[in-house]
Amino acid sequence: MIGLFWAMTPLVGIQMPLVFATWLAVRWKPSLNFGLIIALAWTWVTNVFTMLPIYYLFYLTGVLFLGQPEEMTGYADFVRVWESALSGGAGFLGHVSAFVESVAHQQGLPMAVGCLPYAFGCAWLGYGWSLRYVVRRRVKWSPAKDRSSSTGYQ
Repeated sequence: MIGLFWAMTPLVGIQMPLVFATWLAVRWKPSLNFGLIIALAWTWVTNVFTMLPIYYLFYLTGVLFLGQPEEMTGYADFVRVWESALSGGAGFLGHVSAFVESVAHQQGLPMAVGCLPYAFGCAWLGYGWSLRYVVRRRVKWSPAKDRSSSTGYQ
């Protein structure tokens, strides 16, 4: 759940540290604890290959949620802003400055708003799917005498 939540935010590059920080924050509370390695792996749903199409979906959703359909740009224009941001500036600070000036200023709010239904929705669906998978796997691989106990998932 935590890995998919962070995966479905426009934060590629810092999603894994965010999962780790979340794990550090909740590891002392057993009811909130989660598998760190699995959560880190789920963040790989968004990566350098899937980033721009998913971010564009966040952007479109955000523009619609904000009631600004006239601000909507096509995919080619969206990608052009990202390409100019990633190629602009020299050094780390130059790249950060170029990114903030172009991407965050032009597309930041719509992407931040638009990612929310996907972050919460994918986190919930992924949690349900993973839980069903783990329960089925445990039942399948458990000794025959334990199969009579029902977990509610069959």
